[in-house]
Amino acid sequence: MYRSVNASLEPLQVADALASRAAAWLPAASWAVIGTTAGGGPLLMAERGLAAWTEIAARTLGAWSADHAQEYGSASLRDDPVTRGAPNVAALALPLMCRGRTVGALVGVDREPSMDVPRLSAATLATLQALLEPAAVALDNAFRVQRAEALSVTDDLTQLYNVRYLMQVLRRESKRHVRSRQPLSLLFIDLERFKGVNDQHGHLCGSRALVEVSRIIRDCSRESDVVARYGGDEFAVVLPDTGSDGAMAVAARVCQRVRDHSFLQKEGINYRLTASTGVATLPDTVSTAEELVQAADEAMYRVKADGKNGIQLARAVSKEDVSA
Repeated sequence: MYRSVNASLEPLQVADALASRAAAWLPAASWAVIGTTAGGGPLLMAERGLAAWTEIAARTLGAWSADHAQEYGSASLRDDPVTRGAPNVAALALPLMCRGRTVGALVGVDREPSMDVPRLSAATLATLQALLEPAAVALDNAFRVQRAEALSVTDDLTQLYNVRYLMQVLRRESKRHVRSRQPLSLLFIDLERFKGVNDQHGHLCGSRALVEVSRIIRDCSRESDVVARYGGDEFAVVLPDTGSDGAMAVAARVCQRVRDHSFLQKEGINYRLTASTGVATLPDTVSTAEELVQAADEAMYRVKADGKNGIQLARAVSKEDVSA
């Protein structure tokens, strides 16, 4: 067990190794490893045999066990006060504890209800906790590494991704494009009138305005898109599996939302900003990730040269351009 859960520093892989071993310890129809999201909600990290209609109940039971650092047995999830209205099956949740705190829970769900509330004897519980502790430590270590990696690729102010990660994603997605032949688009967004925020109201207000802009861009993007702060008041959005028409639609949405938004309302300022956006698509415009960045950047600067507050689709690079 120790070797299998410590074979990876990826939280989902650690959880998967734990779920695969759980059935050997206790008889249950299915097992689930429940963790917590950044917002504190329960997250299904791995499962073995868990039916879709019991997933919500397993997450709820696991969250209770993790929050209270206690074993929790239920003869019927349907009648249980924690999971009332769930399927009529028995379940048992065990907290995953290490370093004096819980990092998740292991939940076993049966196929039928039980006459009695499932409980482990003191001796069995002590043995199982000894088995679970290495898994909890491995999971905690994996979470710590994940958080450290997240800090290394995110912008401190906006919590968007940084340039380093943006380029990693572009290289990865361009390779995937070669295999899948699906288009890949990039938006380059530059704010207008932002200097006025710093000059008139100070850099603290400027920073707060950038945070508001980052939220707008995130809200205009899909979960599969990657939103990054390129630097200063410039932003970039990677749009996988998106052609030029779809990318132009996202760009229009971003520009409209920025234009309509009243910034720094909490400070009583109500400042207005606009954005110039360049759009480039692979393979329509260019053939590599580096060329995609250059094309989107050049398209954005053409907007600024033409009067700002607009969108420009990058022109295709011809063979003459490449040879020159």
